[in-house]
Amino acid sequence: MEMEFTDKNSSVENEIENMSSLASATAKELAEEIAKILDSKKGRDIKVLHVEDKTVIAEYFVLCTGTSNTHIKALAGEVEYKTEQRELSPYGVEGRDNNSWIILDYSHVIVHIFSREARDFYNLDKLYED
Repeated sequence: MEMEFTDKNSSVENEIENMSSLASATAKELAEEIAKILDSKKGRDIKVLHVEDKTVIAEYFVLCTGTSNTHIKALAGEVEYKTEQRELSPYGVEGRDNNSWIILDYSHVIVHIFSREARDFYNLDKLYED
């Protein structure tokens, strides 16, 4: 019995080719795209916060909670992979060896992926809420 796998691979390649580059996206567009990526990997309690008036380090924070250490790393890896496919790499990633919080820095957008405990402890939602 012969099986074909090219259809699925072709559709993934076509999907990537048809996506626009994120290199020229606005901070808001980037934050929204990252939120969609996190949602596609079952991230929880995803919030996009406009923080430009409250801090000089970014225009937007994207906050997300993972269900386990493995899930947190998978969420971060997926964001990094999907943005790189669209011609944008993070300037830095911190916390890969940390089991409770990973940060991806896209200059105007900072992505925080937390464990439930870390999110409750740091409470960025309340500190930077709109």
